[in-house]
Amino acid sequence: MLDIALLVRVHVDALVAAQNDMGVCDAIRRNTPLGKPTTMSAPHLPKVAGIDPTVPVSAHTAGPMDEVSAAPGAFIQDRLAGWVSDLTTLHELTERLARTSTLDDALHEFLEAGAALVGARRGLVAFEPSDRRGPVSTTGLGLAHAELGQIETVPRSATSYGRILEGLPNPEGPLTTPDLLGDPGVDPRRREVAARLGYAASYALPLSTGATGRLAAAVWLYDEPAEPLERQRHLVGLYAGYASEHLARLLELERARTDVATVTEELLPTRLPRIPGVQLAVRHQVAPQGGTDWYDALALPEGTLGLAVGSVGGSGPSALAAMGRLRAGLRAYAVMEGEDPVAVLSDLELLLRLTEPARSATALFAYCEPARRKILLAGAGHTPPLIVGERRTSYVETTLSAPLGMLSCWEAPSVDITPAPGETVLLYTDGLLRRAGDSMDRAFARLHSAAANVPRALRQDAGSVADHVVRTVLPEGAGRADSAEDVVVVAARFD
Repeated sequence: MLDIALLVRVHVDALVAAQNDMGVCDAIRRNTPLGKPTTMSAPHLPKVAGIDPTVPVSAHTAGPMDEVSAAPGAFIQDRLAGWVSDLTTLHELTERLARTSTLDDALHEFLEAGAALVGARRGLVAFEPSDRRGPVSTTGLGLAHAELGQIETVPRSATSYGRILEGLPNPEGPLTTPDLLGDPGVDPRRREVAARLGYAASYALPLSTGATGRLAAAVWLYDEPAEPLERQRHLVGLYAGYASEHLARLLELERARTDVATVTEELLPTRLPRIPGVQLAVRHQVAPQGGTDWYDALALPEGTLGLAVGSVGGSGPSALAAMGRLRAGLRAYAVMEGEDPVAVLSDLELLLRLTEPARSATALFAYCEPARRKILLAGAGHTPPLIVGERRTSYVETTLSAPLGMLSCWEAPSVDITPAPGETVLLYTDGLLRRAGDSMDRAFARLHSAAANVPRALRQDAGSVADHVVRTVLPEGAGRADSAEDVVVVAARFD
């Protein structure tokens, strides 16, 4: 019986065990022994991903252990372990990228992950979709705003990311400049900026998809002359392919949000009327997903003023269209019978029932006489106004009423209030309360506290009062990307 080297047998057996443990047996297969039994003394090496490693192995009895060459399975095990490690790394990085929901977050995550893959410390990504529809931005990693500005002073045709974005020679693949300071072909301005900012090499990569074309160009900067290894290029290329698809989806979402916000703003007043005796201010933040809260301020005959806020149920283009119809209808009814808010809302109820029978809405209309500091208002399922002054901060006790479209016939009595000189009346939608993240009772209490604590120096300006209330109720800001609620605050300060 022929003697097979012990080290060879151990490594081959260990390889088979490792294959079973890691679930990659399909990637490795062993050759079946052929011929006479004596041929079994010559080991047959497994094939890995189509590669058949050639390792000379003697068919005779092995010599002493110190003369045996490296085990044939060790090389395969190292390669296999490297592949598993690379796949695990890519999986983790793409999972982190998939959790981003905005373009800015995704670009920052892509830059950091790419820097780790290519072994760089700094970089930037210039996001400029090739269809020229925007948005356009430059995001830096380890670079201050002023440093990004210095890099942008270099002529675009001389930079690697600029060549990619402009479609100059070799725009489809990565561009490597391993020695910016020593390469005579580098533009002098680019070399000067690189020396000033302390980087000596760059590696640039395009981001594109088949459907959208070029989206961006990323470049990573090395502190010393260097370039990524072939394995690193392969990994970052795979990651960039996935990142491009994710960025393309976020781009379409961002554009859709922008279109909805633009349409919403166009449906609302572009300017507030100037009426003697009252100062007006509005703070309106459309939800990223597109909201249907609305407001209006309308100059009426004899120096009077009509103020309205409301919200339409549902979402999407149809709800947005319904909001536009309701606001237009309320303006018409306010001109004809604005001195009777109950009649205005009754007509609005009829309009909603005829045009949107399956939809509900809330609304509040106030008929103001600034010269007399008189307000007559009526609400349909809407949040009550809040009076803010030095001597009082209180909600107006409006009569409970169902939202529009909920009853076969809507009607509720109006409420008459008289603000004191210097007091501000706040009309708002429930989006302000819902974005606070508390129960409605706690949100009402937070709003009351915010209004009561407006500094005296700010009470002279309606806009300052509205700003203070919004900042206090929503400390994280009104423009949170994960919110589905609009924010509308109308402030009317009476002299």
